[in-house]
Amino acid sequence: MDNLDSNNYCVIMAGGIGSRFWPRSRTNYPKQFLDILGTGRTLIQQTWDRFLKICRPENIFVVTGEIYEDLVREQLPDIRKENILLEPLRRNTAPCIAYACYKIMDINPDANIVVSPSDHFIGDQTQFVDTINIGLNFTKKSDCLLTLGIMPTRPETGYGYIQIDVAADEALSIQKDVLKVKTFTEKPELEMAKVFLESREFYWNSGIFIWNVKSIVLAFQQLLPEIDTMFNSGFGIYNTPQERDFINRIYPECTSISIDYGIMENYPNVYVIPAKFLWSDLGTWGSLYENSKRDRDGNVSVGKNIFVRNSSGCIVSSSDAKIMVIDGLKDYIVAESDGMILIMPLKDEQNIKQVVNEVKISLGDDFV
Repeated sequence: MDNLDSNNYCVIMAGGIGSRFWPRSRTNYPKQFLDILGTGRTLIQQTWDRFLKICRPENIFVVTGEIYEDLVREQLPDIRKENILLEPLRRNTAPCIAYACYKIMDINPDANIVVSPSDHFIGDQTQFVDTINIGLNFTKKSDCLLTLGIMPTRPETGYGYIQIDVAADEALSIQKDVLKVKTFTEKPELEMAKVFLESREFYWNSGIFIWNVKSIVLAFQQLLPEIDTMFNSGFGIYNTPQERDFINRIYPECTSISIDYGIMENYPNVYVIPAKFLWSDLGTWGSLYENSKRDRDGNVSVGKNIFVRNSSGCIVSSSDAKIMVIDGLKDYIVAESDGMILIMPLKDEQNIKQVVNEVKISLGDDFV
């Protein structure tokens, strides 16, 4: 740990509710706090473990909702209390990232920061660490904003895409591992996703960002000046007992906007590292199925007391207290939690949000 750069910092974003993993993921206990992969470590714990190889523990910050403070402390017992940044309400990723970066700048104006979601699957930990370190070495010496792109393996319509600037590649890339970004594209229709895949100019947008703190603050000043003004007024308040009241006062005034839309898509000096490790944002039951070990019939079971017979292509998930017997199903999601059960064809998983909304309307917030 002594050989880790003291200027390296990590911000873990852990405020999402993971509604597409209902009923396992619910508002009061979302997926980042679940061992949804069945590894013995929750998703946020796995994220913490990865970044301990890059940053000192005192340099790792978690941004989350106020209602998750106790869960973060319970699952990450080594995190400093002052490194848990509590959002009074959800305002998307730009205010979340601004809060963390301005607070870090108040501590160390030479900080070099990686920002990561708390709930992603990373297949090769060593390659992940190597890739992040390449990015940190790059941003330490430049005023660029950097993101990680994932080589697409299929025409995926559930991810955003990053197009590299092929014409500017040789002239503008500072090092061979880092490429100039031409455009960001939102989730495409299937036919367009096929074109992206065939062109070999597009990468999946991983939602992992790297920059030095001065560069990201400059980007906020130029592109989101209202957010900059609010968080800039916190210098001298961050890292004091008055910080919580300050954040509670300004946060409701923040525009709800993503860092992609507010900064990355409009900033001229953005680069991407094409990452080669296996990656998934684990946004759906289908993505969990794709990244989990299957039995000889192609079934995935997450839980201790699950018995699957005469079935194929299913994903079955339950709390350990329940016994589940599945017989005669093909390509289904079967998920149980706290007396709630979801049984749905995998191909229809995009309807889960609608189902959750119907449950909420009929039965109230306690069930979602």
